[in-house]
Amino acid sequence: MTAAHHDFLLEIGTEELPPKALRTLEQALVAGIGAGLDKAGLLHGELTGFSTPRRLAVHVKRLAVAAPAQTVKRRGPPLSAAFDAAGEPTRAARAFAESCSIEVGALERLDEGKGVFLYFTGTKAGARAVDLLPAISQAALDALPIPRRMHWGEGTALFVRPVHWIVMLYGADLVPATLLETASGRSTRGHRFQAPRPLHLAGPGAYARTLEQRGYVIAGFVARRARIRAQVQALASGRGGEPLLTDALLDEVTALTEWPVALVGDFEPRFLSLPREVLVSTLVMHQRCVPLEDPAGELLPAFVAVSNIESREPDKVRAGNERVVRARLADAAFFWEQDRRQPLAARIAALDGVTFQARLGSLGDKARRVRALAAAVAAAADAAARTAAERAAELCKCDLLTAMVGEFPELQGTMGGYYAEADGEPPEVAAAIREHYLPRAAGDALPATAAGTAVAVADRLDTLAGIFAIGEKPSGTKDPFGLRRAALGVQRILIEKHLDIDLRELIGQAVAAVLRDVKPAAGVPPGKTPATGHTSSAGTAPAAPSAPPATAQTIAEGVYDFVMERLRAYYLERPAAPTEGMAAVTTEMFDAVLAARPSSPVDFDARLRALSTFLELPESGSLTAANKRIANILRKAPGTPAAQVDVHYLRESAEVRLYDSMRALRDAVADATGRREYTGALGRLAQLRPAVDAFFDQVLVMDEDPQLRANRLSLLAQLQGLFAGVADLSRLPG
Repeated sequence: MTAAHHDFLLEIGTEELPPKALRTLEQALVAGIGAGLDKAGLLHGELTGFSTPRRLAVHVKRLAVAAPAQTVKRRGPPLSAAFDAAGEPTRAARAFAESCSIEVGALERLDEGKGVFLYFTGTKAGARAVDLLPAISQAALDALPIPRRMHWGEGTALFVRPVHWIVMLYGADLVPATLLETASGRSTRGHRFQAPRPLHLAGPGAYARTLEQRGYVIAGFVARRARIRAQVQALASGRGGEPLLTDALLDEVTALTEWPVALVGDFEPRFLSLPREVLVSTLVMHQRCVPLEDPAGELLPAFVAVSNIESREPDKVRAGNERVVRARLADAAFFWEQDRRQPLAARIAALDGVTFQARLGSLGDKARRVRALAAAVAAAADAAARTAAERAAELCKCDLLTAMVGEFPELQGTMGGYYAEADGEPPEVAAAIREHYLPRAAGDALPATAAGTAVAVADRLDTLAGIFAIGEKPSGTKDPFGLRRAALGVQRILIEKHLDIDLRELIGQAVAAVLRDVKPAAGVPPGKTPATGHTSSAGTAPAAPSAPPATAQTIAEGVYDFVMERLRAYYLERPAAPTEGMAAVTTEMFDAVLAARPSSPVDFDARLRALSTFLELPESGSLTAANKRIANILRKAPGTPAAQVDVHYLRESAEVRLYDSMRALRDAVADATGRREYTGALGRLAQLRPAVDAFFDQVLVMDEDPQLRANRLSLLAQLQGLFAGVADLSRLPG
């Protein structure tokens, strides 16, 4: 009996794939094949992905031979047209029966209410897997997250890298297909140098074993990663040290090798006098080597390199790696000596000759803006740090002009701190220069010093204000200036360091300073608003209708909205740290607080926590529903309700009770809100539930009497205003 399932293997053999994208491509291919099989109704077992620098592959276990049979139901002609007066089948009935491969007499008759029709009910065999697999594979390849595809040779196929072979096996059989202009086969290829000949595959199950035993290729990314980690750890232990092996470095080395062989190398101890970050950056960022440190945390004059070949002469491979590392460290030592021949402050004037952004002036312009803004941040956060913050802001971009940072751009800020220390600058100034780029990425450490915090916030706000002022704010997924990262960095610093600073005011200062420096766009005559290029005086009208010129206020509001919106991911997508101590934050909760437009991220956080506590109260559901109802009523009502309620028009006992309850709580709620005791404010407002429920049960808001109606609308507007001091509850579900 023929088996109802077989394993399936797809392998795409390419030239060297981009290492940082390799794992993502593998996972996307597995997901794409799985989705295609599920959509086609092909039952299957586990899917396993493989990836090396020269291949992407998927192994599907127990893939069904065919999709399940489908029930087919077809309607034919009505009975009146299917048979003549003598009861004989007409041509229409015979043709329908013939198309169904059945006799007319075997057709069903179904009454649909509007008439009786001939019907055919049967089954249709499911499509064979071998017929569906080529299209499923092609669709999965087309859907891979490849930012820029390339073509090669004279063909028109597009892929991340040129394709050299394709394997498609279903059980022991070849699946004939042409993907990416390459015909499928049953032979894979091993290591480029150690097993260059084609390797015949008996079936999908033999894939990983054949490559490892005969091809010098460990196809599984996870298995190869574990092997590298074990080799590196063993060599480091042999030197009495621990490897500085990060996940990012391990992943990259794994993606660069098919047959990893680790080896330990040495460099001259004299290089240990270089700053630690220089040594680590040289080894990791530039050579993909693993630094070693002793039990005390000091670097050892040794490293582990991972080769992609099992050489017959490993000493030569080791010597080659040592030679390259030695040359790179010698360059770094030269830069270190050269850069310290003049103090960091001597480069301040040269910043004016380096463009920050064509329309936003030079690095010198930026440094002066950051200095003024950092002083404002420091004054609000820690006045004692103001002097250090201003000095650090003057110097923080100077290391961009050093030879070391020119060669190792990832060390900007870090080297500035070292050079400032060498120049005798105060420790807090050197620390602030080093810290002002923090956090560099999600989860990174925050500035530890007050001066570093001030410069970090000021630098980011200046960039945000400047890019918004020239109309280059991010759109879609494009963010060439890293504004999303900058905005989230500001939010993390202020919230996690509990700096209650008026963000609106700071953004306004940043925008005002930028607009003094911003230059017109190319081709825009003087006299036009820099942010938009629109005419600023009468006499020369635009050729076509256009948006009004952007003002400092509209730019500042745009920056504020953008910065505050970055909190959405902070609270909703990484809930563990920011939401500690409160219930899970929902989109509706976030929007309710954002609608209040808090003045600072710390204020936002306090409101959100208070709202979370409020929603646990039994009164919250009724009051949330009431706020939604109030918002709907006020939105549909014409005009704006009066600011004051006229007690003479409070006729119903329920509205009198609500008014009195609100008046009794108003001062206490306002006082609590003013002191940002939002939990207490909402707790007091929860006491209004009985009065609010009674009001909506007993009072007709939209009374025929216009004076009663207007007074009740004013009462509801005041009630809404009490809650709006914390959040817009109408945005919550209820």
